[in-house]
Amino acid sequence: MTSLNNLINERSFRRLALLTVIAVYLLILVGGIVRSTGSGMGCPDWPKCFGQWVPPTNVNELPVNYQEIYSHRGYANTEFNVVKTWTEYLNRLLGALIGVFIFLTFIASTVAYWRKDRAIVGYSFLAFILVGFQGWLGAKVVSSVLATWLITLHMLLAIVIVGVLMYVMARSRAALLVNEQTNVSKTGQRWLLISSILLLTQILLGTQVREVVDEVADQFGAQQRFRWIDELGIRFYIHRSFSLVVLATQLLWIWPLVKSQSPANTVRQLALSMVALIGVEIATGIVMAYWAIPAWAQPVHLTLAVVALGIQFLVILFVKKETLLINTARSEVRYEQV
Repeated sequence: MTSLNNLINERSFRRLALLTVIAVYLLILVGGIVRSTGSGMGCPDWPKCFGQWVPPTNVNELPVNYQEIYSHRGYANTEFNVVKTWTEYLNRLLGALIGVFIFLTFIASTVAYWRKDRAIVGYSFLAFILVGFQGWLGAKVVSSVLATWLITLHMLLAIVIVGVLMYVMARSRAALLVNEQTNVSKTGQRWLLISSILLLTQILLGTQVREVVDEVADQFGAQQRFRWIDELGIRFYIHRSFSLVVLATQLLWIWPLVKSQSPANTVRQLALSMVALIGVEIATGIVMAYWAIPAWAQPVHLTLAVVALGIQFLVILFVKKETLLINTARSEVRYEQV
């Protein structure tokens, strides 16, 4: 156990937690690629793919009547597509890898924080439980033949997992920021909270638009992609206009912060990165609106929004780092007395 303690310390735990968060964001991006390319049913069963642990690379590797076998999964008139099959399968493999990362994060937390701050251990375990549920939910998405509400729930759960991991990461780093002063006025803190809620609302609106895009894509096909925007209806225009509201409310707390803090301030740097992310996200939205929703723009647009939301949650935690520090100190005293 001593050698394990030497190998896994607080610093290595923080690195692993950060790597896990990045990996989850990558999974969200890949999931968006699966959806935007129509690869969600590239594997009609789960956890295997066409009944195989290693997916076929050629239609000749499938039974002659594979369309009949998987007709209940939408294959009655669908031909095997190797690109879509492997796109979906690689998404599943990445999901399994994320599960390993989160499990390792939990194990590392028990070594580094069990006698110092068991809340970190508890939240790390919660993330592990949630990723297991996420895998089960992914199976339900396949069995439902891509029910849109299940896809949306699948994505929202990924955001929750990111939030839990962000809290773990922030709590483990709070002590490093004890000497770093970040002065955010009460008004600024209110706008920080309001803008966070509005950003989450914007993401939820985007999921509604995404569902409509899927319906329009099924109706008109990729050959008439240029018609998709005109068929999206009022939800698209609300989502597009609301992005300006989100940007304006972000600037209401970011601008005073940037002016008052030194360039080396952690929260200031995170705030500036948020502005950049939201700016690029709006740019990808413009690209989709005026260039017929290119497939690459959809997953990028979603991922940027989720990353921005995660960073904003981290900002809230760091602005309130005194609370994290107090809770950490109480935990350390309690376990030292045991």
